[in-house]
Amino acid sequence: MGAAEEGVTGGDRASAEPGADREFLSLERELTLLMRRARASSGEMARQVHPDLEPAAYGLLVCLDDAGPQRATDLAAFIGVGKATMSRQLRALEELGLVSREPDPADGRAWLIRLTPDGRTRFRTVRAARRAQYVRRLQGWDRAEVAELARLLGRLNSSAEG
Repeated sequence: MGAAEEGVTGGDRASAEPGADREFLSLERELTLLMRRARASSGEMARQVHPDLEPAAYGLLVCLDDAGPQRATDLAAFIGVGKATMSRQLRALEELGLVSREPDPADGRAWLIRLTPDGRTRFRTVRAARRAQYVRRLQGWDRAEVAELARLLGRLNSSAEG
């Protein structure tokens, strides 16, 4: 007998799991869906910035645009990848003309990574289009609800760092 025949819906199935905590199972389900959609969206946005841009590198552009020039080690720590992965991604971004390296004035042995003018223009164009999508999708939401969602997601992200 299948779940539908037993009268068990998707939400009820989760609560039927031994030891299941309905709220956390619901959270897992919604975050999984959100992350799946975000990965697909990141790939699309990365291609809009540059056809050869890897989706994972889009987050680096966000960080550089938000925080300005950064050391590669700081970018790696923020994104949560190793030095080798970061070096490979930065090399690819340099080859695409989206970022450049310059000596760190605070430490002549280190380099700062910054968006090139072309990289900044391309990225900001795509970011503005993404923000417009959020505005359209959430047009029925009160601004306070949007602010609360952002606050809660920020809190979730902060808890993942520690």
